[in-house]
Amino acid sequence: MSRKPTISFADFAKVDLRVGTVMRAESFSEARKPAIKLWIDFGSDIGELKTSAQITDRYSPEQLIGRQVVAVVNFEAKQIGPFMSECLVVGTMDSNGIVTLLAPDHSVQDGLPIA
Repeated sequence: MSRKPTISFADFAKVDLRVGTVMRAESFSEARKPAIKLWIDFGSDIGELKTSAQITDRYSPEQLIGRQVVAVVNFEAKQIGPFMSECLVVGTMDSNGIVTLLAPDHSVQDGLPIA
């Protein structure tokens, strides 16, 4: 996979990446591609945001509850079928399209920014 074009630090600084804890997770049976709906707590300043993630190759809803994840919290909300996605969890994607979620090595306070 080749590198993407160079961006300025100012462009990167616009992306609000935060740590949150998955409070609720369920299969998204209405999605065109297999996905899981997540409700993630980002602490008192941001609150709980929901998202849909195509991560069923590696995760089940039960495995995700209580897990900390990293997500972009300042994207515009996006309608995905009957579900409104309010953030985007981030992870690595291998050559087969299988996603591995990014997370802190140690438990941290929900809502902390990625620096």
